[in-house]
Amino acid sequence: MIIASRFLRLTTPPMSGPDVIAVQRRLTVLGFYNGSSDGIYGQATANSVTAFQSANGLQPDGIVGPHTWVALGIGQVDWGGGRYHIVVDTERNFLALYTTNVLTATYRVATGKPSTPTPIGNWVIIEKEPNPGGPFGSAWMRLSVPNGGYAIHGNDDPTSIGQSVSHGCVRLANADAATVFDTVPLGTLVTVTGQLATTRLLYRGTTPGSDIAEVQEMLRVLGYYTGPTDGVYGTLTQAAVQAFQRAYQLTPDGVVGPQTIVAIQSRYDIALGDVEP
Repeated sequence: MIIASRFLRLTTPPMSGPDVIAVQRRLTVLGFYNGSSDGIYGQATANSVTAFQSANGLQPDGIVGPHTWVALGIGQVDWGGGRYHIVVDTERNFLALYTTNVLTATYRVATGKPSTPTPIGNWVIIEKEPNPGGPFGSAWMRLSVPNGGYAIHGNDDPTSIGQSVSHGCVRLANADAATVFDTVPLGTLVTVTGQLATTRLLYRGTTPGSDIAEVQEMLRVLGYYTGPTDGVYGTLTQAAVQAFQRAYQLTPDGVVGPQTIVAIQSRYDIALGDVEP
């Protein structure tokens, strides 16, 4: 339901990785950061993010979520032409590599879980980092998705391959990630297929659904909701949403729209200590 890659923020130990490098480099280009692009989300990076958010009319919380990613932009994107083409099937969890329109390899992958799906569409590889380590494994290839640090990368949990469990990124076994990394250049077209994830405004009286149940469960973990996780947007759910909105300086209208759902998701990730891509 919620289209967002992992939320970059201050943690102990600090979050690190090539997605942090991407933010630091973009902030440098935009004139908000003059430190090293070391891939560590420390206080200096958080301060620069907060300054950027303030200057761009965003909530200055130092958390890099979808709205901040979009505002940062992705710079120049060039499609490198047609020799290689990657197709990711998020329903069957495999990646196909085509060379001059001929299928040359297939790999099992992990993709986004239903609440944080892998974005469907045509993208290109815009950044590459070898051997980032940690949850990114042997290789990292960022996609041109504007609202997050989505990438095709290795992993540190081989058991996740073949499942829909990620925060939206496409995970390969490390040996496979290294092979793809060494094969495809920047500008390679990546087509992600599957069921298109859609979101809707949630408010009192909205038709019951699993998206409401997800919001209820997140608000329960955050301490704002005590009712049943039944997918029904009633008075208790509305009151919980309004209490959350007031706590985070959002308009307390009881409507779960784009700003509110991103705020709920980011605080939920913080509460769970979720830093996985």
